[in-house]
Formats: sequence, structure tokens, C-alpha cells
Amino acid sequence: MDEPDTNTPPDALMLMGTHCPYCPTVLKALQALLDSGHISKLEYHNIEEHPELARELGVRTVPWVRIGSFELEGLRSEKELREWAEKAGSETGLSHWLDDMLSSGNISKPLERVKSEPEAMDALLELFTDPDTQLNTRIGISAIMEGLKDTDILGAIVAQLGELTRHEDARVRGDACHYLSLSGNPQATVFIKPLLNDKDDNVREIARESLETN
Repeated sequence: MDEPDTNTPPDALMLMGTHCPYCPTVLKALQALLDSGHISKLEYHNIEEHPELARELGVRTVPWVRIGSFELEGLRSEKELREWAEKAGSETGLSHWLDDMLSSGNISKPLERVKSEPEAMDALLELFTDPDTQLNTRIGISAIMEGLKDTDILGAIVAQLGELTRHEDARVRGDACHYLSLSGNPQATVFIKPLLNDKDDNVREIARESLETN
């Protein structure tokens, strides 16, 4: 898509370094997006001149870019950055960002976001139930759920996870069962017990183990 989103274009912030070989390429791409109207404002800083900004934002590597609410690291093409600018104004943008982060092994930023924004959990569950979600992302989702063990955040989605224990995909049923066991919510048992009679051997085993730990 070549035209900017009809919504208000997002702002962009970039942190760069003097000796970073990729930073000039990313900065040039962002300036092109500013000229084309895909982003409404561009702010950039050298972290060697402003180390306090890097500490404040938790940035450990450059180039680092934030487009709207999406944080991106490493070399990104103009096409990629334009797509993220467009996703910043879309309903599915958060799911795409979580997928991008988790598939590359970045767990901390998505976990922070899920902790601070309820809608991020909805996007995470959307990824979880998508049959096209890749293995690396699924591993990342499990890591986030483990990081939320016994929290109110996980306890609050027991009913949603319970519904997923009836999903047609055995992989989803099994993982949902495991996540229920991490919730610390007594209501989780209501959804786990029926899985003891699931048609899938692996799901039944997960249910048995979940009841032992719940």
C-alpha cells in the first residue's frame, strides 16, 4: 500500500549512535516517510549525547525506533517502516507487533506491554489461536504466560482460557490448559477437569499434570 493511512499518521522517535553502521539508513528511511506523510513528526537523538534518554526508554541497542506505540530494533527498510506506520493506525497492529517481537526472541518488551495494557492480552490470545502463528512466536507466548504466573492479569482471563479448552486444535486446548494451571485461580479447575477425557493423549496428560499443580 503506497498511500498513508486515513487516520492521523503516527509520530516517530529514533535513537542512534555515532558508530552505528545501520543508523543512517534507518534515519534516511524515516525522513522519506515524513516527506510522504506516513509519519507526522520525526524526532531523533544520538545516545552518546543523550545517554539518559536511552536509560529512560530501556534502549540497549541502536538503531531503535518507536513509531506510534511500536518499538522496533535493528536495521529496517523504508518499506518495513512504512508498513509499521500503517499498522499503528490499524486494529491488528498490536498483534503484528507482538508477533514481530516474539518471533525474534524478544520477550521483555511484549511482557511489559501485556502487564500495562489489557488490550495487549487480547492481541496475544488472538495470536495464540491463529493456526498460522509460527513456533518461535508460540514459544514466546508461553514464556509470557509463565512470566504472568499467579498474577491478577492471568487470573482475569480464566474464562477466556476456559473457552479455549474446547478449541478444535488440540495444541490450543493443551496450552490453554497449562496456562489455566498458571493462573492461581481456583475456577481454573472447572475447565481443566473435562480435559482428562480429551480425545488427544497429550491434552489428557497436560490436564493431569495441571490438576496436580493447580
